[in-house]
Amino acid sequence: MPQETANTLRELIRSRLRGHKFITVSNREPYVHVWSEEQLQWMRPASGLVVALDPVMRASHGLWVAHGSGSADKASSDAGGFVDVPPDEPSYRLKRVWLTEEQEEKYYYGFANSALWPLCHMAYRPPVFRQEHWEAYQQVNQVFADSVAEEVGNEQAFVFIQDYHFALLPRMLRQRCPHAVIAHFWHIPWPNSEVFRICPWKQDILRGMLGNDILGFHIRYHGNNFMETVDRELEARTDRERAAIVYRRHMTKVRAFPISIDFESISREAASRATDERIECIRRRFHIGEDMIVGVGADRIDYTKGLPERIEAVDRFLDRFPEYRGRFVFFQAGVPSRIHVREYQRLNEELDAIVRRVNQKHGTADWCPVIFLREHLPLSELLAWYRMARFAIVSSLHDGMNLVAKEFVASRVDGEGVLLLSRFTGAARQFRNDVLLINPYAADEVAGAIHRAILMEPADIRRRMGRMREQVRENNVYKWAADIMRKLSKFV
Repeated sequence: MPQETANTLRELIRSRLRGHKFITVSNREPYVHVWSEEQLQWMRPASGLVVALDPVMRASHGLWVAHGSGSADKASSDAGGFVDVPPDEPSYRLKRVWLTEEQEEKYYYGFANSALWPLCHMAYRPPVFRQEHWEAYQQVNQVFADSVAEEVGNEQAFVFIQDYHFALLPRMLRQRCPHAVIAHFWHIPWPNSEVFRICPWKQDILRGMLGNDILGFHIRYHGNNFMETVDRELEARTDRERAAIVYRRHMTKVRAFPISIDFESISREAASRATDERIECIRRRFHIGEDMIVGVGADRIDYTKGLPERIEAVDRFLDRFPEYRGRFVFFQAGVPSRIHVREYQRLNEELDAIVRRVNQKHGTADWCPVIFLREHLPLSELLAWYRMARFAIVSSLHDGMNLVAKEFVASRVDGEGVLLLSRFTGAARQFRNDVLLINPYAADEVAGAIHRAILMEPADIRRRMGRMREQVRENNVYKWAADIMRKLSKFV
């Protein structure tokens, strides 16, 4: 099958949508406008969802409905909340939905990220269930339903809902927009039925999600968990062979769509002269010599990403292999996230303490083994770090897919680099034969994998990276979107 590109996706959308509107709905917006020293500026959030969907929306010229959260979002939007994006090269429209601070606090930081997020991730953090959070979650889902319904009405449209923030939205839209085809991609894992049954509003959530025509997960295992949960909680007919659920005479097809990245775009930028120049700037800024062994990690600061466990593994590596002291540096980019949630505040404090302890324990007057940069780095900067690295560590405790792993692979235009990948990511199912699989809870195992990555033969590295690059090239974000579009178009 020929490789999917932005052009082939655009042609597929043109031929398959047949005049239907195409609307994506997410909590996070793809572009944020902010005030900086009284100047209006824009930025792209650090989000795997945005990385994956922005090229799809550019190809479709559709409408993206999202929460307007930037300090200058209202100033940059028209009276209806609309703005053309990307700001430097407009190709689709963004419709911003305005929420009150109380709604954001209780719906987003409350139910979505203090209840659903830990419920769906096996990271040993108990979910918090509060009635006022659930009521705000219902209210905000209704606000988004109203906003989308304004654009769809009784017309034909494809509505593509994103993630766990909108479990109730599909059924709301099913009632308001009878001619819409509704798909929902759940970007995080779905737990087994024994875990999910502790949610007080489990049946409401399942009923909401069964308003979809198509419900997508990264891997089949999560879809099977969802079907088992429905089996246990609702009077519905589940067809495992067809991967479909019939509830109240409506069929929802449950499918696996492994999400990916824009491989060619990332590879081009990684191979550019500008990236080479950034590498030199980084080496000068952080005093990293050409002979230094560099490891890299890049994540949101989230307890599911295994960041404290990762730094502990670096500590164990230097304990076990002291000959690398002064010759090794591990760079961790950490994007601040959900700092209003107490669990995330504690995580930041824990990370600061661990990094400080490891650097004091192993460092010298002119060398720190761990560089921890707590800020949002643009992809262009991350690509320079990826190119410099002997290895990258993705040590998620539980993850739906993980696009950092795929970005690292796409960046390695030189065919070099070793990927240490958690067994508990969706990406591990795609790369299992060419990465060094790790258990992030086992510091000695990760330390041993770091050592193995450093000593791996160049020919072995190139073989592994070559196979992974080919896989990501063929299974890029446009193929992900095209697979979903082909499924959606069958409902026309």
